[in-house]
Amino acid sequence: MSPRGGDVQAKKDPPQRSDAQRNRERILEVALVELTRSADAPLSVIAKKAGVGQGTFYRNFPNREALVLEIYRHEMQQVADSAVQLLESREPDRALREWMDRLAQFAMAKAGLADAIRQASSTPGGPAKPGHTPVTAAAELLLRANEEARTIRPGLSAEDFFLAIAGLWQIDPHGDWQPRAARLLDLVMDGLRAGASGG
Repeated sequence: MSPRGGDVQAKKDPPQRSDAQRNRERILEVALVELTRSADAPLSVIAKKAGVGQGTFYRNFPNREALVLEIYRHEMQQVADSAVQLLESREPDRALREWMDRLAQFAMAKAGLADAIRQASSTPGGPAKPGHTPVTAAAELLLRANEEARTIRPGLSAEDFFLAIAGLWQIDPHGDWQPRAARLLDLVMDGLRAGASGG
């Protein structure tokens, strides 16, 4: 069966899409750093540091609000996706504890971006702040895997989990937050393990 012209065209498209995807991800990486430093960081500076032209930048992110909320959504999706990757390569309890570290990094980035997020989501007619559904689903996935492996106490919900780690959002993201977050998360993990039936 000979390939149709459309199929040949489809084979040419992915490299362009992957270049566009790389540009987009580079913009998001640079913007996360710059907007965490200053909510008012000029978009032209972000474009320049990301190594993309103004046209490419504005094709991806027509305004500051779109950029800020996409950083937030992108970071949240990365955290959510990492749950599956960790479960594929670690024991369930190790996967959960490492995922908690990634969640802490997201919490600190979100706190650092708080001013920019507040500005973006309060713009009249602007986009709404994304919900936490992917992260909640990831937490449920990890909790259920650990429950099946009998490495944590049974019957915990994602809501219980997020209440237990709520202290993360009290830590100053501009200070030496890693050791404090690690202590808190170790304490939470010890609590999750208490009452596990797996020994």
